This record gives sequence, structure tokens and C-alpha cells, in this order.
Amino acid sequence: MARFTYKAIAAGGEVIDGEITAESRDDAARAVRNRGAVPVAITRARERRLALPALRARRRLRRADLMLFTRQLEMMLGAGTALDRALEILRRIHGQAPLGRLAAELNDRLRGGASLAEALEARADVFRPDYVGMVRAGEAGGALGPALARLADMLEKSETLAQSVRSALAYPLLVLILAGLSLVILLVYVVPEFRPMLEGVDDLPLLTTAVLAVSGAAVAWGWLALPLALALGLVGVSAARSPGARRRLGRLRLATPLLGELTRRLETARFCRTLGALLQNGVPILQGLEVAAGTIGNPAIAEAARQAAGPLARGEGLARPLGASGHFPEMALQLIAVGEESGRLPRMLEQVADVYDRETQAAIQRMLALLTPAVTIGLGVLIALIIGSILSAILGSYDFAA
Repeated sequence: MARFTYKAIAAGGEVIDGEITAESRDDAARAVRNRGAVPVAITRARERRLALPALRARRRLRRADLMLFTRQLEMMLGAGTALDRALEILRRIHGQAPLGRLAAELNDRLRGGASLAEALEARADVFRPDYVGMVRAGEAGGALGPALARLADMLEKSETLAQSVRSALAYPLLVLILAGLSLVILLVYVVPEFRPMLEGVDDLPLLTTAVLAVSGAAVAWGWLALPLALALGLVGVSAARSPGARRRLGRLRLATPLLGELTRRLETARFCRTLGALLQNGVPILQGLEVAAGTIGNPAIAEAARQAAGPLARGEGLARPLGASGHFPEMALQLIAVGEESGRLPRMLEQVADVYDRETQAAIQRMLALLTPAVTIGLGVLIALIIGSILSAILGSYDFAA
């Protein structure tokens, strides 16, 4: 059994909180419902974090925050709470945290006569066009709750994938940092200790000469490494923001072995999930195609998706123009064609997204599993070459003296 803290809405509409003991979050939520309240936030007691209110207020919204906001709003609307009342409850729950301020801002816009979609559109820094489009379609069709439920599901799947990648990257990154530090210590502190022994040797091996030169440069100019790396990073980021550079980088990623195929799968999953959810909520397919193309991160694939709008408007379907670009996997195109023929395109798009989400996650896990030994072996070989070049030169000088 574990202890959970909860916030819930009582029958009278007031916000209540407390602690409850249960086997899991689902059991805790069920127990709160049995008490006649609607749970909006349930957290394992040991997961609570101590933080200064001012620091918590300054924290920027993350994808996990947006997912929590969407799920809580959907739960309250599903319980029959009016939209403005639900936003006011969220403001009271989160207080001066970013989500609380966001709920207050949206509620102010609603009271000023704006729809929820218009209020969200005013915060384009938080809500993407696909999010706003699904909410607008849900409002128009009187199904805002189901639209928010689909959005929360999409965000949860995206966050799950991101968390798995971050967790898998942690160990290889630690190995890379430690190996890099070992290499720096070797070049800056260890190799210079052997330099006096080798200065009188005339015919040093080429590898030894190169190691001594790199070590000397590291000692003399190593302090410039960090400022130079920061400057190059800033220049690279500024250049990458231009449309031309982004297109070139996008084409380069697609042409790179392994990375290109992984990018296609990832972008196909994102595109299909967004378009399928939009169509499920009643968004017209041409409008949904434009919104879904805007969520694609690779400019080349995004342009290919937008170019499908013309043939689609002429009645040629979606699968054929997408396939003409060569950027979408063949299996995805075949499944999309089957969905068009059967009249179940929205559902088929969501199934394609599920398939490629799983394939992408498995491919990322395999690549990261190979990354750690590859980094370890590569840096180990490099360190061995440095040490071997110094030792061979020293042994060679002794042999020559003998």
C-alpha cells in the first residue's frame, strides 16, 4: 500500500484535498470517487517536491504541464462542470504556478466573449495549431470533452516516448562525459610530464609527434575551448533558424543512414496521429492536412505533406500524393489507402501512428543500447593510442641509447 495526496471537486463544487492509502493511482482515484468527489490531481506522497513558491511560479510550462492541464480540464467537463467554472477551479488548484496563471488568463478571455479556441490561439507560445484546431472542432460539434480527452491521450503518448528516450540517454551521456574528462586530464596533465623525456629524441614516431602537438595546444589554448564552443553554438543555432538552413538540415537528416529512417517513422507517427485526431473531431480533411503538416519537425516531410493538398482536393486521395514524395514509409501508405477505401481513414491513421510509435521507440532503444559500448570502445581505443604512442617513443629512445 502507498500514500497518495489528492485534489478533488466535492459535490458542492468546492476544491478539497487530502491523503489516501491505496495500491495504485487508479485505486486512489476510485476511492476518491466513492466518496462522492471528482479527482483532478493524484500524486504519490513521496513524489512531492519542496520548492520556493517564487521559483515554482517562474517555471515555464512543459509538455507534462500541458498534458496535466488538458486531462484535468477534460475530467471536470466530463463531470458536468461549466467551462468557466472548471478554469476557475484549475486556477485555485494551481495558484500562482504557471498552470494557475494560464487558467486565469484563459478564463478572463472567455468572460470577455472569446471562445476557448480563440483564447488558446492567443497563447500560441503554449498551444500548437493542432491543439487549437481540435478544440475549435470540439466546440463546433458540441464535443469539447472528447476532443480534450484525445488531446490528453496524444500528449501522454508523446511524453512517454520522450521520457523513455531521456532515460535511455542518461547512461551513454554519463559515459561520454567521464571519458571526455579522462581524455582532457590525459592530454593536459599526464602527457606533458613525459615531454622532457622525449625532447632530445630526433626521430619520434609520427603518432607521438601528433599527440605531443595536440597536448601542447590543449595546455596553451585550452581556456579558449569553452568560449569558442559557445560562440560556435550560438552561430549554429542562429543559422539553423533560417528557412533555407532548416530545409538543408532536414534533407541531410533524411539522407543519413539509420537517422533518416528513424526520422521518417517519427514524423509519420506524429503526422498520422494529429490528422487522425483532427478528422475524428470533425475537422475537414484539407484543413486538417494543413494543421497536421505544421506539426512535422522535418521541413522536407512537412512540405511533402502540404503538397498533397492539391491532388487531395482534386479527388486523388491522400495515400498517392504522399507516396509521390518518397518521404513516407510504404506500409503507412498502404494502410492509409486501405482506410480511404473502407471509409475508416481517421481510425486507420491512429492505428498507423500507434504502429510507428512502437517501431520508433524500439529503434531508439536499440540505437541507444549500441551507443554506450560504441562510445566506450571508441574512446578507449583513442586513450590507448595516446598512451601507446608515448610508451613506444620512450622504449624506442632507450633502445637507441643502448
